Amino acid sequence: MTTGRPLKVLLVEDSPNDFQRVSALLRSDATPPCDLTHAQTAAEAVHSLRTDHFDLVITDLTLPETTGLETFRRVKTCATRTPVIVLTGIESDRISLQAMEEGAQDYLFKSHVTAELLSRSMRYAQARHHADEALRESEERYALAVAGSNNGVWDWDIRTNRVFYSKRWKSLLGYLDNEISDSPAEWLDRVHPEDGELVREKLNAHLDDLTSHFHAEYRIQRKNGGWMWALTRGTAVRNEDGITYRIAGSHGDITDRKRAEEQLIHNAFHDSLTGLPNRALLHDRLDRSLRRLRRGGESPFAVYFLDLDRFKHINDSKGHEVGDRILMEFARRLEACIRPGDTVSRLGGDEFVVLADDVGSPEDAHHLAERIHEELALPIAIGSEEYFTSVSIGIALSSVDYDLPEQLIRDADTAMYRAKADGRSATEIFNKEMHDRAVAILQLENDMRRALNTSQFEIHYQPIINLRSGRIRGFEALLRWDHPSMGLIQPEHFIPLAEETGLIVPVGWWVLEKACHQMQIWQKQFPSGNPLTISVNISSRQFSEPGLVSRVQGIVSKSGLVPGTLILEMTESVLMKDYHIAGQLVEDLRAIGVQLHIDDFGTGYSSLSHLRHLPTESLKIDRSFIHSMTESSENSEIVRTIVSLARNLGMTSTAEGLETADQLACARSMDCEQGQGFFFSAPRDSDEIETLMHSNPSW
Repeated sequence: MTTGRPLKVLLVEDSPNDFQRVSALLRSDATPPCDLTHAQTAAEAVHSLRTDHFDLVITDLTLPETTGLETFRRVKTCATRTPVIVLTGIESDRISLQAMEEGAQDYLFKSHVTAELLSRSMRYAQARHHADEALRESEERYALAVAGSNNGVWDWDIRTNRVFYSKRWKSLLGYLDNEISDSPAEWLDRVHPEDGELVREKLNAHLDDLTSHFHAEYRIQRKNGGWMWALTRGTAVRNEDGITYRIAGSHGDITDRKRAEEQLIHNAFHDSLTGLPNRALLHDRLDRSLRRLRRGGESPFAVYFLDLDRFKHINDSKGHEVGDRILMEFARRLEACIRPGDTVSRLGGDEFVVLADDVGSPEDAHHLAERIHEELALPIAIGSEEYFTSVSIGIALSSVDYDLPEQLIRDADTAMYRAKADGRSATEIFNKEMHDRAVAILQLENDMRRALNTSQFEIHYQPIINLRSGRIRGFEALLRWDHPSMGLIQPEHFIPLAEETGLIVPVGWWVLEKACHQMQIWQKQFPSGNPLTISVNISSRQFSEPGLVSRVQGIVSKSGLVPGTLILEMTESVLMKDYHIAGQLVEDLRAIGVQLHIDDFGTGYSSLSHLRHLPTESLKIDRSFIHSMTESSENSEIVRTIVSLARNLGMTSTAEGLETADQLACARSMDCEQGQGFFFSAPRDSDEIETLMHSNPSW
């Protein structure tokens, strides 16, 4: 690929929509930087090629004045030394094959092209073009050298059936001059058995005057038993009656070029790290398996989608070098598990796919999965350390209902996610219910994206009570989704998806802005010596957002909220994920007057030494402990211990999920400062909260 400057590309396309789409693909991060010139007709393309130099031409076949191969030929005539890629809507195997035979570097369909596919095609077109240019120059130099030195020359007298082989011809095969006779068999009998018929066909076609010259690339055996790729060219001499009586030509070693071409082809279809087949080769083999199944119905197979459990943790903690070595060892072990003829491929990252033939039942499918799990259970030694890995496996069994390889991979991927949800080292076989659930989740995600822009989200507020005075101390803002067709959706049904997709970040900021604005209104409407507080949950993704502190400060300032009355609630896992970074963020938030409370305390893992140094104001005791504290003295002691811990650390404690008078009495007896739950009030919308506040409640 050209380096140091943008790639000069001539795009021949008359459709404005297609031009815009291809231009966008060429501007994506996946493709190299391009200096793009546009031609809408073949005439414009010819003019551009005659007046300027281009590194690459991408052309459609259907233009206003030309169509099909006529378009390609007009462009190629003026781009004899420039690689040409055909990008067209004409999906014809015959035309694509003929275009490639006439010099097109690639033939892509508009309906299938992506930025990655186009980028790869451009890279390979450039690579092949440079290789062809180098070969052309090499052959020209070689012809001059042969003319001067008579090396690598052969001359066959048809009348006597004797061949003159030059010393260079013989030395290329490792022979001395006196070790090769003048028999044609010295040449033809050394041709590789798989190539012999092709060489003889081409030779006879030229001798019979059916072709203008003899040209063949083939393997020929050296003296040491190895194989050399030879390029042999020749021209026949005929008498006045058209009878061939002599043919002579050159003979060269193109082994290095062939190896380079084979390497290019290998690289195009194999993963660079593991050497396994990549997605493109997997799709090709899957497509063949599907065609065999549809033809005979007796060739069942299965697709296994594998994802290493907690691989990101290893990569992040030990570095990519260790991660890469684990992936290579994983690939080796996978190959050891399968049978000859099966395919192991790497899609990227820690995702692998196995195509296994002769798998017709769930029992057969599980048998291979169990072998893989057993193989992966063994430790992987890297240096002086051992790493234990496991894998989640999703399986899609073959069926004539599948039309495309992508559908099988998709369903196996869906089953893998179900296996991962079931826990580490699990296996699931795809079924229709999984597909329906995946479609439903996708629909929910799309609905959620629209909901943020169409005011479907709303906030309900639950009172937080001072248990000593029995009065409302503040409120917690709780997100609700009023779906247009599904009604009110509780957060446990959509918050995990929002976390997974990243939508929790914009939704979280929306909640914070709305809640602060509403509390500022209530603080004016219901003034007191201790202004009402507003508590808002902060997700792990939001907590990791750059500029968190400045954005919170901006929202508080804009809302006019009384300083010190905003409380951000975070779980133990968020704060303990990276204690040092979290500690600094908490300090910075406190510096702008924001309180920090630890939510759902007791369900995560907290280092007491770290907890002691975190500048947080309160522990919110998880509702599971509150619900069970009146059932046994043991459960009651757990709550009492957390209340005591908070007091000893200079924090307050809040009992979440209080639902009965007995639970309230128990919390008060432990001197728990605050409480929250349905005993006092369910979460309510802002109008209902105002009604509640006007009643001046006390518990």
